[in-house]
Amino acid sequence: MTNISPSGSTMAEAEAFLEAHPEIEAFDIILHDANGIGRGKIIRRHELLSFYNNGRHLPISILGLDICGEDVHETGLIWDQGDGDLRAWPVPGTLKPLHNTQPLRGEVFMSMYSLDGMPMTSDPRHALQRQVDALAADGLYPSGAFELEFFLLAPERDQHGKMQPARDVLDGRVSNKTEVYSVDHLHGMLPLFSDVYAGAAKAGIKAETLISEYAPGQYELTLHYRTNVMQAADDLMRLKRIVRAQARAHGVVACFMAKPNEDYAGSGMHFHVSMMDGAGKNVFVEAKEGLWNPVILHALGGLKMTMGESMLVFAPHANSWRRFASQSYAPVSPTWGVNNRSVALRIPAGDIKARRIEHRPAGVDANPYLVAATVLAGVRHGMRNQIDPGPETAGNGYEDTGDQVIPVDWRSAIEAAKASAFLKAALGEDMHRTFTAIKAAEYARVMRTVSEVDFDLYLHTV
Repeated sequence: MTNISPSGSTMAEAEAFLEAHPEIEAFDIILHDANGIGRGKIIRRHELLSFYNNGRHLPISILGLDICGEDVHETGLIWDQGDGDLRAWPVPGTLKPLHNTQPLRGEVFMSMYSLDGMPMTSDPRHALQRQVDALAADGLYPSGAFELEFFLLAPERDQHGKMQPARDVLDGRVSNKTEVYSVDHLHGMLPLFSDVYAGAAKAGIKAETLISEYAPGQYELTLHYRTNVMQAADDLMRLKRIVRAQARAHGVVACFMAKPNEDYAGSGMHFHVSMMDGAGKNVFVEAKEGLWNPVILHALGGLKMTMGESMLVFAPHANSWRRFASQSYAPVSPTWGVNNRSVALRIPAGDIKARRIEHRPAGVDANPYLVAATVLAGVRHGMRNQIDPGPETAGNGYEDTGDQVIPVDWRSAIEAAKASAFLKAALGEDMHRTFTAIKAAEYARVMRTVSEVDFDLYLHTV
């Protein structure tokens, strides 16, 4: 059993933080599971140095839990291994102060290792790191950023039991209209968003543009591009926590479901990715604008070819699949295009030096570590095998079914993911087994649940 941190964390980081923040009394220590849910503990200030020195024992089963926090035995992480302890270690650079907490707290992310210091390969962070390392072996270094879409909802439902937009925290007004791109509409939530930006600043996150999105109560925050995609995924996970906490402080519910309202667009988690060589040059850039670099075309080809078998990563929950409806700003087929929001893989307009792919299928309910790992694996697959993406989709991408088949529902996505050699290689065998077993268990839970829709449709009719 090692006492040398395999994550690269150091006592010096913890000591410097404690000296700089004498006001902080406790810390959230957070490990992200297959669903992207933060699990861990709250420790007191005096425990932080011990955590950095020795790690923290946690049961292996913490990475084999479903969305409800219950064991999924089919992961092989429960009684098959006696539910023994492994050790979680701090992730370097993730020790940050939290905004607007009482008492004042900080947080730190952690990742899981065996007792001898080997990465625990059902940890989503390690799945992403495998793909980053594989690209580095090819002399390539991915950069990227996620977009965060979400709803701000009232704590109480309406008279029909439906979720409803939150009242403005400034003056109590409520709008049930689609206020897309309305600047004035944003003003009523500015006190809440001021706290979100303050929390992001404390965490070292560059949260940028805020917009009112394409549904009542829906918003989007963009994040600054990172040269390190692991940091980009960390930013997304941390910003979700910040938004949820500050919304709660203002009496509002932050909702990260993919589709909370059947009448309007859902919430995506678009992933922008580019690829640098060892000299820091973007290998996606074309020599002359519009004459596409074969490298970016091959990357698109890999993403397009592997999208169907990867959809479970991008749409991991029952609710995720309600987002995929025609003309709802969510892609419904594996298509690519330029400056076109109706396709799944978009090359945005702009300065060619910033040439990138915007991967649009993932919902905001997806795990960004697994999304990034799968996207990077698809890009690498396409570049290594020089896969042709086929013709660009111009115009309405919802009318282009593409030449690749993608699943049409959650169960089909689970079966496709289970059978996928690509996804097993992308996530690693253990993470693949863990993730698909959890999804199968959650599917069984949903399907045996008798919902209000069942009574509404069938109680008096069949």
